[in-house]
Amino acid sequence: MNRTHVLLAAAALLALGAAVAGLPAPHDPFFPKAPPAPQAAPAPGPASPRFQRQEGALRFEGQLSSAVLATGTGREAYALLTVRAERPAQERRVPVSLALVIDRSGSMRGQKISDARRAARLLVGRLGPRDRLALVHYGTDVVTFPSEFVTEEARARMLAFVAGIEDEDRTNLSGGLEEGARALRPHLADFRANRLILLSDGVPNVGTTHPGALAELAAAYRREGIAVSGLGVGEDFNEQLMRALAEQGGGFYGYLQDSERLAEILQREVDQAATTLASGVELRLTLPEGITDAQPLGVASRREAGEWVVPLYDLAGEQEAQVLVKLTLALDASSTNRPMLHARLRYQDVEHERPVDLALSLEARAEPGAPDGRDRMDPEVALAVTRALGAQQLQAAAEAMKQGERTRALGLLDGARTLFGASASALAGEVAEVERTQAAYLNAHDETSVKREALKLHNTSLRSFGQSNSY
Repeated sequence: MNRTHVLLAAAALLALGAAVAGLPAPHDPFFPKAPPAPQAAPAPGPASPRFQRQEGALRFEGQLSSAVLATGTGREAYALLTVRAERPAQERRVPVSLALVIDRSGSMRGQKISDARRAARLLVGRLGPRDRLALVHYGTDVVTFPSEFVTEEARARMLAFVAGIEDEDRTNLSGGLEEGARALRPHLADFRANRLILLSDGVPNVGTTHPGALAELAAAYRREGIAVSGLGVGEDFNEQLMRALAEQGGGFYGYLQDSERLAEILQREVDQAATTLASGVELRLTLPEGITDAQPLGVASRREAGEWVVPLYDLAGEQEAQVLVKLTLALDASSTNRPMLHARLRYQDVEHERPVDLALSLEARAEPGAPDGRDRMDPEVALAVTRALGAQQLQAAAEAMKQGERTRALGLLDGARTLFGASASALAGEVAEVERTQAAYLNAHDETSVKREALKLHNTSLRSFGQSNSY
């Protein structure tokens, strides 16, 4: 990105500087007003040093918003952490062990249950005799087809099992998850890729129903070595719950919006599971002296024994995840570099079946009167912050669309377009996507079409936060 692009990006950042401090935690409702037009801003500073480590399948990189940070209390800076899976020397598909868990509750009646059955048939057809598959469907009760290798004889029985799924009763989502995990457990040691795929509208009303408890269930399976993906069915599914299951379960999130996308998403699920290089991926952040707070933006995180823990999804070759962290500073002057953030990357190297633990310390100097982090950022970090601000606007716009607040939604989309547009060609793809959403939303005159555009926009916002685990 050239300096002109960075200058324009910095303009947007300064104009919305006050909003940065209020970026929402994941899943919190947030309804910002449309932002003002960008104002002129000082040119950004030079690139800050990039710190990196690599071991096994993953490369771990980090950089701060500036190589020189301001002293004093209440100042802000940003850290951009990137985790990238290298392309394997030899690409090959390994056998997978999957459990497909299908919601058959009354809320799935009609097109939803038809789409779920079709998804199950597609998955059964895409697996081979070296793969294992268990099928589970649930309403009030839970019915299981135990895990088997997908031979031709087993395939016929699986398809018959799928054909017998009819919508009924209530939604025992937790029971379905538990049965799916139970079917996978006996075979964990025999497969490098073990995944539970949930198809649901995400509206539980039997068994465990609290979203936090369900997300913790997915996190527990992840610790066992089972990744959890949540695929929503229909336009009115609970995207926050399904996303939380994928975030905590280390899997992928999306929704089956139409028949064409259905086949594509399931193929990507199989391919990603079969080529996973790193599982159980997580970041652990600790703060050195002089850093009073850290806030990972746009991703799930938790506090644990004095650390911020950020769970990431399983990574296949050439996939990556970025996490932007806002730091609150209380620094004294230092003539030499000093730590501003300690980060650890932990994961299981799937190919070599061993744990990996990489430590990275991001350093900078602290000087009185140094420019505020928002004014003179490293170009790459500045771009990430612009994306985060834009993603904030997109999430708020999606919520406004779902609430029927048409004028407000369009204003928020305009704000996001202004932010992304200030970075010129660097964020041209984001600008084009916002313009597509605006046009589609203006032409959406029925509730179903509006919900579909809101869900697409929600997924776009996740990618703007640097996450690539949404379909």
